[in-house]
Amino acid sequence: MQRVLPSDEIARSVAQPIPRLRLPDRAAVFTRRAARLDQLATDHPLSGYLRLMAALVRAQQAVLDALPPSSVADDELARAAAHRMPVLPVNDHRRHREWQAVLAQLCERLAISADLPPAWADLLLRLRQMPAAALDEQADSLLVGRMERVDPATAPFLMAALQVCWTSLAAALDAARIAPLDVPGVCPVCGSLPVASIVRGDGHRYLHCALCAAEWHLVRAKCSHCDAVEGVAYRFIEQLAGGVRAETCDHCGVYRKILLQEKDQQVEAVADDLASVALDVLVGEAGYHRASANPLLWPSAEG
Repeated sequence: MQRVLPSDEIARSVAQPIPRLRLPDRAAVFTRRAARLDQLATDHPLSGYLRLMAALVRAQQAVLDALPPSSVADDELARAAAHRMPVLPVNDHRRHREWQAVLAQLCERLAISADLPPAWADLLLRLRQMPAAALDEQADSLLVGRMERVDPATAPFLMAALQVCWTSLAAALDAARIAPLDVPGVCPVCGSLPVASIVRGDGHRYLHCALCAAEWHLVRAKCSHCDAVEGVAYRFIEQLAGGVRAETCDHCGVYRKILLQEKDQQVEAVADDLASVALDVLVGEAGYHRASANPLLWPSAEG
């Protein structure tokens, strides 16, 4: 049964402006994601992988909690706003030098896990032995989407470290000082692509950044990739619908997941997108391509 709102509540909701930007909650962003991954792992065909990713995400929160508070200089904020550019652009990641230290901390925390699979132990050792220049090169490829240069085995770990750094910075910002971009389909904080969109309980749709976890408003019933309003459809697996749909666009030929909080209050962009790979397969077979990758699962260049 759908609840009918009282007229005064409807009037209040209409009168309130739609928040344009939602910044990540530093204290809980990865904790919520890990809890959702654990929840979704129950009786899931990919249960083992989801639980491993939950362990990685919990390590992200622990490392983030230990980092000193981040800040962005006023002149950087003013310059980004004046030029309508992201204040934390991905192509300037070398100034966030701590990302490699964060990666080392993530690897160290995961390495002491008692139930670590042998393949993971070997992978973590390989990451810890990689030269700094090689790590930076992989980070560059991840941040700008050069998939042919990305190692899909190490990508989730590298991306996890980058996420910690950018989320720390994004959480310290003032949303009112972040100008909207001329390109609505990319994150106004860092310029990255969204992993999915979420229709919140108030009915407003937000795109969720795969890197810094910021969310920005986009009206519904339009493609989140090319902005088209014609040829947009919503596909789902009836037996496994939950709150996850695939928003397909006949104009650009891509799709991105859209999560409905009214169907499941616990939906989380990265976790629910990762756990719904069966939907990816079916939509891919229908001829549509993913608009952007999940930060915890990177396809091979041949895939």
